Amino acid sequence: MAKKSMLAKNEERKRLVEQYRARREELLKIIKDPERSVDDKLEAYTRLAKIPRNASPVRVRNRCGVNGRPRGYLRRFNMSRVQLRELALQGKVPGVTKSSW
Repeated sequence: MAKKSMLAKNEERKRLVEQYRARREELLKIIKDPERSVDDKLEAYTRLAKIPRNASPVRVRNRCGVNGRPRGYLRRFNMSRVQLRELALQGKVPGVTKSSW
């Protein structure tokens, strides 16, 4: 089980990403637009720099939905490989069976 503080920090980042999503997209669209003037782009860069760093979607970490483990995360199941194996062997993950050959 991951530390509660790490889980809380990640949840706060998710909240900030959603809060600032529209503003970031607007500013990035201005920056990438080749028709805009250099002054407009410079203004957009400075406004983008004032947005909190944790509002960037890159800073959100994928974590296991069961125990919060950050490594070995499988997107399809929203859990780590360790938890997937345990739950699949117990038959609690629908459509997953143990393979042997």
